[in-house]
Amino acid sequence: MSTADGPAHAAGPGRPHGPLRANRDYLLLWLGAGVAVLGDRTAAIAYPLLMIWHGGSPADAGFVGFAGLLPMLLVQLPAGVLVDRLDRRRTMIVCDVAALLAMASVAVAVISDRLWLAHVMAVAFVSGTASIFYRLSERAAVRNVVHPDHLPPALSRNEARSRAAGLLGQPLGSSLYGIARWSPFVFAALAHLAALLSLLCIRRDLQSERPPTALRLRAEMAEGFRWLLAQRFLRAAISLVAVTNILFQVLSLALVLIVKESGGSPATIGVIGLVSGLGGIVGAVSGSQLVQRVRPGRVMISIFGVWTVLMPMVALTHEVYVLAALFAGTSFAGAVLNLLAGVYQVRMAPDEMQGRVGGVAGLLSSGAGSLGSLAGGFALSSVGATRTVLAVGVVMLATFVTTALIPAVRGARRIDEGDTPAGEAGGAMTEPAGSSSDSAR
Repeated sequence: MSTADGPAHAAGPGRPHGPLRANRDYLLLWLGAGVAVLGDRTAAIAYPLLMIWHGGSPADAGFVGFAGLLPMLLVQLPAGVLVDRLDRRRTMIVCDVAALLAMASVAVAVISDRLWLAHVMAVAFVSGTASIFYRLSERAAVRNVVHPDHLPPALSRNEARSRAAGLLGQPLGSSLYGIARWSPFVFAALAHLAALLSLLCIRRDLQSERPPTALRLRAEMAEGFRWLLAQRFLRAAISLVAVTNILFQVLSLALVLIVKESGGSPATIGVIGLVSGLGGIVGAVSGSQLVQRVRPGRVMISIFGVWTVLMPMVALTHEVYVLAALFAGTSFAGAVLNLLAGVYQVRMAPDEMQGRVGGVAGLLSSGAGSLGSLAGGFALSSVGATRTVLAVGVVMLATFVTTALIPAVRGARRIDEGDTPAGEAGGAMTEPAGSSSDSAR
């Protein structure tokens, strides 16, 4: 296994020239992606509100969540291969245009009172697909615009940015929805327009030069699998995180029903999202030090322990601020795990394999998330929120115990430690919380 130092124009000899905050291209990439994520978060919170509060049901909300997460199951692998081959800037531009048009179509449908479940599901699927291509391209591009010494803080800021988008997106989405049902989707369309303009201003190439070769879709997807699954720690970690990703889809959907049944409003969801996002930002900022000091297995076991305690407590209260504190705790832990996984992937995978590695990791860890949303919708309709959340807590407890017993997880070492086993690196196993394409918090 070899580490990749990135292209010469990003790496350069010696120390980086100036602080990260003075890197114009990184700031444009960071800001544009942040605005796009904010738009997606704003629209994502409006989906279940649209379904549950206006003529739909928890099952309808589950169908929309399923459609939004289905690309993680169907698109991750081919997206990873294509991201490694296509121009990353152009790919991200196409994603912005597709999301812009999709969000605008929902706004038009709501304004004209012609809202169909099938249409909203199609938009969620298109938006989720664009999000996968965009995310894989942007994460792979970071190493091409920053010095290697700046990579951990750059990815830490990216994680904090995504958490901030969740912090602002949920209250913004619910507030806009309270003003006009169509306004969250108009905002999302405008956000993707702003992200598009930001991309056009970046000067550097977002990938290293690659020799032209014939596309071998199946063979190249297999290369991503082989690279990732050759690592002992990652084989175990991805399987375990996949379970938690399903659980969080159920838990997020249950929160909407809990708030509605207790007499809350869409604004209540926004308050909980605000506090939850704040917890995620704190986790993202503090996680940079943990990545450098604590072994990944210990971090993962600790995070699973936190989730085991917090998840079932959601079923025991209807108090807004208690719920907000519980979700803030899960977001804090999830942000740390996201950052840990992201730094490992970008440092360990060669530049020409970044997309494939990210795609395979996303498929294996988050591909079943769509089933979690679908199952959550049916479970909530059948047995209610309390029993559903308690069942989630039982599964999380079993997952935590399993994690603590696996030697490959307990013994995992940091990349910079000597004689690091092949299994001590990982891909992006979790996604930021707060959207229809969420994975673990």
